Amino acid sequence: MAFHWQTFRTRALTAILFVAVMAAGLLISKWGFLLLFTVVHFGGWAEFLRLRRQFPDRSSTGISVGDLLGGGLYLTLPLFLLCDLRFDWLHTQTATGDAGLDDVTRLSLVLLLIFSIWINDTMAYIVGSLIGKTPLSPISPKKTWEGTAGGALLAVGVMSALAWAVDPALTRHAAAISAIAAITGTIGDLFESKLKRTAGVKDSGSFMPGHGGFLDRFDSLLFAAPCVWLYVALAL
Repeated sequence: MAFHWQTFRTRALTAILFVAVMAAGLLISKWGFLLLFTVVHFGGWAEFLRLRRQFPDRSSTGISVGDLLGGGLYLTLPLFLLCDLRFDWLHTQTATGDAGLDDVTRLSLVLLLIFSIWINDTMAYIVGSLIGKTPLSPISPKKTWEGTAGGALLAVGVMSALAWAVDPALTRHAAAISAIAAITGTIGDLFESKLKRTAGVKDSGSFMPGHGGFLDRFDSLLFAAPCVWLYVALAL
């Protein structure tokens, strides 16, 4: 897969703006976090329903029970668990039975999840562009095993090193969470690619030049968030 500088530059510029918006939503206040992922939730639902209406076996343009169930599992549940990871709405206890995690720790876990996905996606794209030769899946022909492995290893390495610098005791948890995010995030990417291929479209939307729509941008997070939530519930 040849490296295209124009494509990379477009993706990089829009990614900078995207990171700025995400940083504001994640860090400024809890209300900003809720607003950010409320927009993602409803934007993702709009794109999901549009994709479903374009499926070749679709007999109606209306919203079916299958659409509601599928969208609930694909969008609403993961984003709810992401918010619970941040706010502890379910009032979960730690694996040792102690009181729940403090606010700073919960924010750190969310940032660890999201940064792991970003590093994995970016590095997988770069490594795959430079040395990728073996296709990962026919669902997404541009993805390669080399890029996938490189992205995952770099995500685990970077996040583990950062955790070790802050608190060595957290290193194994950072490594586990970044690995979970990288692996399940890649599966989420492939799942969304399958949705688009079935619908016969290239992108789920167009709100981000070079990155597509809400589902294109958050497909990895939708699969990774529930898995990381489960790890935190069982291991921390």
